[in-house]
Amino acid sequence: MVRGLVGKLSSRALSVAGKWQQQQLRRLNIHEYQGAELMSKHGINVPKGVAVGSLDEVKKAMHDVFPNQSEVVVKSQILAGGRGLGTFKSGLKGGVHIVKADQVEEIAGKMLGQTLVTKQTGPQGKVVSKVYLCEKLSLVNEMYFAITLDRKSAGPLIIACKKGGTSIEDLAEEHPELIIKVPIDVFTGITDEDAAKVVDGLSPMVADRNASIEQVKKLYELFIKSDCTMLEINPIAETADNQLVAADAKLNFDDNAAFRQKEIFSLRDPTQEDPREVAAAKADLNYIGLDGEIGCMVNGAGLAMATMDIIKLHGGTPANFLDVGGNASEGQVVEAFKILTSDEKVKAILVNIFGGIMKCDVIASGIVNAAKQVQLKVPVIVRLEGTNVDQGKRILKESGMTLITAEDLDDAAEKAVKAISS
Repeated sequence: MVRGLVGKLSSRALSVAGKWQQQQLRRLNIHEYQGAELMSKHGINVPKGVAVGSLDEVKKAMHDVFPNQSEVVVKSQILAGGRGLGTFKSGLKGGVHIVKADQVEEIAGKMLGQTLVTKQTGPQGKVVSKVYLCEKLSLVNEMYFAITLDRKSAGPLIIACKKGGTSIEDLAEEHPELIIKVPIDVFTGITDEDAAKVVDGLSPMVADRNASIEQVKKLYELFIKSDCTMLEINPIAETADNQLVAADAKLNFDDNAAFRQKEIFSLRDPTQEDPREVAAAKADLNYIGLDGEIGCMVNGAGLAMATMDIIKLHGGTPANFLDVGGNASEGQVVEAFKILTSDEKVKAILVNIFGGIMKCDVIASGIVNAAKQVQLKVPVIVRLEGTNVDQGKRILKESGMTLITAEDLDDAAEKAVKAISS
């Protein structure tokens, strides 16, 4: 299912010297089967299903959970949308298949351990470690439902459409009038009137109206109580027995709420995340991976953005956003260098530090110690200014390292771009 409508309707982007990059946020993203289990606990209707990670588990699930099922839906589990229209590197088309019961083991075997490429994974794709076996529902109507956070209304926003499925993104562009948005007062919470507006936007054909209103309220309750940043169901569907069912779902959670959502955050699957960002999070560094060639290590988000802009201005491309913060330790600086040097696309590293709270001598010591622990095979351009700058420059000079020093940010960016060109 395509799961990107929320991103189109309420996306936030960052501009890197005129080139727009989709902003990556630190937020917990869980698998579909985990989301279904969570929704079920909150009284939301979901299909019967079980996640499996091996062929032995597939056999057991078919025997225990689906003994009389003639057909089963087999869904690859990766943290990316567009699975249904994706392609495995092995050649198998589609990450979601409806198959006869005696074919489940065969198709699951072709998915497990294989790499699925969708329009959201990029060409590298993601490895399928689990598949989700679900009962095949008799659906009479497919719709779209989502809740996200809206800056304009400063609260949750419910988005609904009476048509859902794999073409939802195209539908949103071609027929925006079909999309309804209901802002919710975060202090009042969802009212019956709010939920009724959403149900009217969904326009169910057979599902009971009052029961549908209660399902919408339960979805909102899940969103709030679980500290979600996004809840997207595509499709939310009506079944032949007149029920409103969350047939597929994507949930994201606010990482700032990890301290009170320990059970939910224990579901994190780091194997599906960018390993650089996983390492950065462990070191408490603010890191976002990009696709450029110049690795950046800067203190302060504003200075980091300016550094990326200046690199672009001089014809280079930043490989990342990395803010070590105002109080980074020497150990964090070392970890930052390890992350930067682990990126094979990085051809030069630009260190831009303006020491206020952050001390230049700490950065310098971190750079020297990092050089001892990792093999620096690329040029390192350093611009230091501010607190303890003289001590920092002395540490670097006495280290014997081959560094390219710069007087100011413009000079540093120019030298970084020149270094990758030579």
